[in-house]
Amino acid sequence: QVQLVESGGGLVQAGGSLRISCAASGKILSINAMGWYRQAPGKQRELVAAITRGGTTTYIDSVKGRFTISRDNAKNTVYLQMNSLEPEDTAVYYCNADLWAFGASTVMAYWGQGTQVTVSS
Repeated sequence: QVQLVESGGGLVQAGGSLRISCAASGKILSINAMGWYRQAPGKQRELVAAITRGGTTTYIDSVKGRFTISRDNAKNTVYLQMNSLEPEDTAVYYCNADLWAFGASTVMAYWGQGTQVTVSS
């Protein structure tokens, strides 16, 4: 079984910072891209940031310059450092990983359970 477990969400005032983490565990052969999505109430889930195994990153325009995605391949963990947080960043943040599990015939997408980030004004 493969699991993605997020941690680090919480409540922060506008202008503050949070770092959320996501660790993948289980029978994993390799992990390709990892990313963070978010879903605010009444809105569709959107990709916030993604990182390839080699470290190439991409960000949604609204978080560029404020958020930084990184990963530790040895720990199968991805991080999202969020600075200068705004109330509009309030959402449930979900971790995603495209990975090859033992016994699987192809790469599949796995999701974490989500972690709540709330930014107060």
